[in-house]
Amino acid sequence: MVTRFEKRWAVAMQQGDDNIVVLFQGGRLPSWGQLSVEDQNRFSQTHVDLMLAVAQKHQMMRLEGFRLIGPQDVWQRFWLIEFPSLAGAENWIQAEMAPPYGRYGYYQYYLSRKLEPERFSAWVTDPAPPVVPLSDDPHTIPELKVDTGSVVVLMFARYRAGAESLTPQERGDEQHVALMTSLARQYGLMRLEAFQLITPQEEWHRAWVIELPTLEAAEAWIAGEETPPHGAHARRTYQLARRWAPEYCASWAPTA
Repeated sequence: MVTRFEKRWAVAMQQGDDNIVVLFQGGRLPSWGQLSVEDQNRFSQTHVDLMLAVAQKHQMMRLEGFRLIGPQDVWQRFWLIEFPSLAGAENWIQAEMAPPYGRYGYYQYYLSRKLEPERFSAWVTDPAPPVVPLSDDPHTIPELKVDTGSVVVLMFARYRAGAESLTPQERGDEQHVALMTSLARQYGLMRLEAFQLITPQEEWHRAWVIELPTLEAAEAWIAGEETPPHGAHARRTYQLARRWAPEYCASWAPTA
């Protein structure tokens, strides 16, 4: 029997596209810091050369990184890696974990697809300026740093048990949309993207990337998400982040 949620999920996915987006929660293990600088540089260069080869072979469409403002133990960065096929995502994951570099990393991968991109992009009121990729060869690793021009809210969410059986009116969907679009106008929403996991997790099945100009705006957005009645029917976890070396990451996608 097909549930109401499964029907809505299928419709929503049809409004996206067939690309695979790897959601990657990653970081370096403490053992990385015990290596010499020479070994770190050598392993990093080998890793970059390998990953660029995979990106080119499988026509990677996007690489975006975000550094958590407050690292969660060994989880330090969140990545969006988009490919036109599952084979590209699989090869990327295999290569990323390959030694020697792979022995010193923390890896948590989730396969997803974009969720209703046209709908949510329409909420944006103050789009972030386009990222201009570095013109240098990406095999040469520059000094990497965060972009402090915005704050990114990473939200991981799913409905609580029973919420899918409620009507939109009972959940307060319309009020929630009205509130969040009002906050988007008030605070200058720069970006809103949603991703639906192919394999839902117990605590979340959707991830959101919400870019705002200030910490105040990020706090207001989170408060809006939690506002009842809608806020009472979903479980959410949040991380605040900054974009990580956006110009360098943009130079990795040969089809961008």
